[in-house]
Amino acid sequence: MTDQPPLIADKTFLQRVRTYFITGLVVASPVGITIYIALAFIDLIDRNIKPLIPAVYNPDTYLPFPLPGIGLVFLFLLLTLLGFLAANFMGRTLIRIGEKILNRMPVVRSVYNTLKQIFETVISENKGSFQEVVLVEYPRKGLWAIAFISGDNTGEIQSKLPEDVINVFLPTTPNPTSGFLLFVPKKDIIILNMTPDQGAKYVISAGLVDPSSLPIKDI
Repeated sequence: MTDQPPLIADKTFLQRVRTYFITGLVVASPVGITIYIALAFIDLIDRNIKPLIPAVYNPDTYLPFPLPGIGLVFLFLLLTLLGFLAANFMGRTLIRIGEKILNRMPVVRSVYNTLKQIFETVISENKGSFQEVVLVEYPRKGLWAIAFISGDNTGEIQSKLPEDVINVFLPTTPNPTSGFLLFVPKKDIIILNMTPDQGAKYVISAGLVDPSSLPIKDI
């Protein structure tokens, strides 16, 4: 008899349904989560910025429904205007005065200067921040972790060490915005050819998203 038994046929059908469901989940989840995060971010900005917009410039005043994204557009224009003002002589003068005032406040001074240095380093086009992905032995020999080179060490720390070291940021999984600053001997670093984006995805996914195999070379 050539017909397939009902039990096996049902099992095969259920397996197909399960496969289709998982495939649909894999396809839809990244899109859905991305849209959700984008809408949540826009809503957060709107709720905090819209009340600051004068009614005459707020489209919600004239429309019968709230228009999403107006707060984000207003924030973009405000930051652009702030950057324009800060680029001229009067703006730079006001910024220097403001910084002098902040530098007289013990706690606020430390927070402001640290944040300013971080943002200037990350945003600056002249500095190659996190341009190379490396392997370092951490937390002990024989165990390896992905890290990012954040710059050469030429200050006091280097002068106190017997060999040349390099500044390395080792991110945590799955949140790469936190991590550890390590001073690793150059001879103990293996540079990877993967891009910083690929390295970040590898860390965030806890190794589930494996970048394409690329050759590696020692520093």
